[in-house]
Amino acid sequence: MKLLEGKIALITGASRGIGRGIALKFAEQGANIAFTYLSSVEKAQELEKELEAYGIKAKGYCSDAADYKASEELVNAVIADFGTIDVLVNNAGITRDNLLMRMSEQQWDEVMNANLKSIFNVTKSVQKPMLKQRKGSIINMSSVVGIKGNAGQSNYAASKAGIIGFTKSIALELGSRNIRCNAIAPGFIETEMTAALDAKVVEGWRNGVPLKRGGTAEDVANAAVFLASDMSSYITGQVINVCGGMLT
Repeated sequence: MKLLEGKIALITGASRGIGRGIALKFAEQGANIAFTYLSSVEKAQELEKELEAYGIKAKGYCSDAADYKASEELVNAVIADFGTIDVLVNNAGITRDNLLMRMSEQQWDEVMNANLKSIFNVTKSVQKPMLKQRKGSIINMSSVVGIKGNAGQSNYAASKAGIIGFTKSIALELGSRNIRCNAIAPGFIETEMTAALDAKVVEGWRNGVPLKRGGTAEDVANAAVFLASDMSSYITGQVINVCGGMLT
């Protein structure tokens, strides 16, 4: 039997990168997939077809997780279409990198809204169906930067550190209702974004990782499958670093 057979998963920001990798891996493991995207309708439609090829139900929703009302409407729409939500993956996020002395208030606010407020928005709405069924798994995407910090990313680091505090608090709040909440902290993951960077810079990053390679979206997706499945039924309030040993 597949690890996520018959489960309904909502994944935010799944049209590319890590979110897309998680959606594909979840579908491979039998989950029905609701996912969000912000602008790329064509990519969302392509992903729907790829997911449906696994024999599961899939639907994309154009929704901004940073908008509280839109998040409520999203969750209501998913429940209307799928019946319930068993797994939530809060993956939507952005970067607006700059040194603090050059960082604008807008750059700070945009990252906080997209990365941290979005998790409050969607989790608050999703807890209702999970409380009703007395089960659920919430997976929040943090980052190693939220644990160790990074120059030029004070806004991003603060948002990802905030996600860890939020995750642990929700695990304590909802544990008695059999709702688990964990975080994944990816390290250097190679996606379309890193492919555009200077090859020497990327090679330098790889050499700084004990496993001597960048991670893949699939590496992160495998950890997400574990946390979404019943294999992790006694794990909550934890942060799993998927970083090739970077933080060791």
